[in-house]
Amino acid sequence: MRSIELILFTSEEPTRFGIGCLGSRMLSGALTAEAARKLTDPSGETLEHVRQKADMQGDLESVQLESGHFHAFVELHIEQGPLLERAHVPLGIVDSIAAPASYQLSVEGTGGHAGGVLMPDRKDALCAAAEIILTIEEAALASGSPDTVATVGICDVFPAAVNSIPSRVRLTLDLRDTDLARRDKVFRAIENKSRTVSEKRSVSLQFQIVNADAPAICSSTVTDALVRSCSKHNLRFHKIVSRAYHDSLFMSRIAPTGMLFIPCRSGYSHRPDEFASPEDIARGTLILAETLAELSH
Repeated sequence: MRSIELILFTSEEPTRFGIGCLGSRMLSGALTAEAARKLTDPSGETLEHVRQKADMQGDLESVQLESGHFHAFVELHIEQGPLLERAHVPLGIVDSIAAPASYQLSVEGTGGHAGGVLMPDRKDALCAAAEIILTIEEAALASGSPDTVATVGICDVFPAAVNSIPSRVRLTLDLRDTDLARRDKVFRAIENKSRTVSEKRSVSLQFQIVNADAPAICSSTVTDALVRSCSKHNLRFHKIVSRAYHDSLFMSRIAPTGMLFIPCRSGYSHRPDEFASPEDIARGTLILAETLAELSH
């Protein structure tokens, strides 16, 4: 018999230090202790200082586990999308997990008075940024796969005054896919098209990579066990892609990994009205327990 362990990871979602899944990144070795100590938040505070203030005193070098430490890893989660609910299917067995690449884009133009500078003379950083955002959307749509998604979540405009032409804009880009080569191809298209925009509008453009993680394929060791558990209880399921990424993405580097999804209302997630019904939670918990029991033998 194998023991069953519950792992509580810190900071899967918060991006105070620019990246998510801090706990599982370190546990799997995707983020070293040395690199973690160099992380800073927007105010300049280091991860090391913040964790010490929170009374997290453990030695960072002791966090990483060797590959093979766990026989398997299973995670239960809401889908964070509408597909299971739309199909009236109670469970989703994840076969692949998309991974994000995150970038910061800086667009530098020339500021000036909103009334004094004529339109032909302008080098408006925000107009260029707006066009770049649309090229990002176009590149993702042109990939040929619904698994390619691109999001600009931050548009920081300087000087942000009603009577001043924007001279600088900072954008963030979140680009995700289940296929690493396709994701990289889309990024190259985004970069090329964005530079064409910057040249046309006579503004400067800089790309900075924040992180670029590889997608993961779930292990048949876990997915087969999940299928058997669903069949045992006559519960319908769909094979599904996780388009959000999770701690499972990093745990897959050191252990056979799988995920189980339950529906969430309207696919809403990261919102105050995020909701999963008690019945769906109970079904997910049952299948998780059955699967863990099988894998522990």
